[in-house]
Amino acid sequence: MPSPLSRPAALAVLLALALPAARAATAEPVAEPLLQPARIVTDTPIATPAVAARTLAARRYASFWNNGDPALARAALAPDFIDRTLPAGRVQGVDGPLQASKTMRQAIPDLRCQIEQLIVAGDRAIVHLRFGGHFTGRFGDTQGRGQTIDFVATDIYRIGRDRIDENWHIEDNLALLKQLGVLGDSR
Repeated sequence: MPSPLSRPAALAVLLALALPAARAATAEPVAEPLLQPARIVTDTPIATPAVAARTLAARRYASFWNNGDPALARAALAPDFIDRTLPAGRVQGVDGPLQASKTMRQAIPDLRCQIEQLIVAGDRAIVHLRFGGHFTGRFGDTQGRGQTIDFVATDIYRIGRDRIDENWHIEDNLALLKQLGVLGDSR
């Protein structure tokens, strides 16, 4: 009798099976490897196809924030994606995150992201992200001096069939703006 797979092994098998089909649905190739969450919590077994698809969409979107690859954003986000906490000046839809990523990478060229935890329940995925890097570029009128950047964000996704339809997000913008030197103390 074969031994059961561990949760990480089961996830790896499901993602390996799901990835070729998901890639075929996108016009651009998707970069590998995807970020691996430090912790995953699900309301049903991770081997369930719906949970695997939601986990894949969340990992793709986090990986987009990690490396800036637009193909990952397009693979993760539905064509009619809606940002429910749209910041002032950002366009609605897939183009909004693509532009936000470019802006952040102009300021923080070595911007990296990690998934501290991923929670999948029903049609939702909650992702706690940690961003880091060094402010060596430009943010608005402010030129970086190499300051270390370290801030967190939490996203709530509603995921339809296999892509993120809606996103609610909260970033620690106060910490980010202080570290950039745009607000007060830049420790």
